[in-house]
Amino acid sequence: MLFLFLSAKILNIFTRKYMVVAISGASGFVGQMLVKKMTDNGWTIRIIDRYNLALPDAIFLEQLIEGADVVINLAGAPITRKWTEAWKKEIFESRILTTRKIATAIGNAENKPALFISTSAIGIYNSTHRHTESSTMFADTFLADVCRNWEAEALSVQQSTRVVIFRNGLILGEHGGALKKMEGLFKYGLGGKIGNGRQPVSFIHLSDLLDALFFVIEHSGMHGIYNAVSPFPATNREFTEKLGKVLGQPAILTIPAFILKLIYGEGAIALLEGQYVIPQRLEEAGFRFKYPTLQSALIRIYK
Repeated sequence: MLFLFLSAKILNIFTRKYMVVAISGASGFVGQMLVKKMTDNGWTIRIIDRYNLALPDAIFLEQLIEGADVVINLAGAPITRKWTEAWKKEIFESRILTTRKIATAIGNAENKPALFISTSAIGIYNSTHRHTESSTMFADTFLADVCRNWEAEALSVQQSTRVVIFRNGLILGEHGGALKKMEGLFKYGLGGKIGNGRQPVSFIHLSDLLDALFFVIEHSGMHGIYNAVSPFPATNREFTEKLGKVLGQPAILTIPAFILKLIYGEGAIALLEGQYVIPQRLEEAGFRFKYPTLQSALIRIYK
């Protein structure tokens, strides 16, 4: 019966001109562009914000989740700031508790969403191996622990709803994200590699990430973990050199590790270590990247 229900639900989605999509983290860098793209398609968007997350479970379920075709969870406090104990708690709870609230509502819904997409991060992997989705060589860090708990909350409803988890890499795009912060340094001639510059940078252009989200919605056979990264990771040295070139600014400096540790504390690990990650499952599913290389991504953004 469950199979017949879900099959009917999926058929209903793709024979209609529009869908109802509930999105958390809609005010963020990715969320804003995703909402725009979906509303341009004529889809109805339900915004899950801090106010809604504070609603009693029954009201949250009725107003945000019941009857939605797809639920997308993008919520999470920024990690690029100093990690005080209070901020580490915010990083953890903004991801785990939000995902738990949404997953619980999905589990209790009578008319369940056909698809729940939740985000995670490639920070779950260690910094010493090459990783596909089958890798179990996880890091022993705070961020990896956050990711494991984050994913477990989303996967708790996989018996009743199709669940897809995107392990996002560094997201590159106009008007926000990591590049917005880097541009200022380069414009003042302060751009350069971080530490020894050898750490991998697994990235994805925002346009490819949005296309991948739509691709997953359109392909009902996709489920489980997907690495949302380009097929061709760079190093931090390559990243800063190419960014400096497209901005027409030098990138000859080195930002010492101890400076970052003074600024970010334990959070400096997110900048000093990287993960070499490949999107094996996305490519096997037939997804094609518009901007697979760092150079093509940066040229699209700045030229």
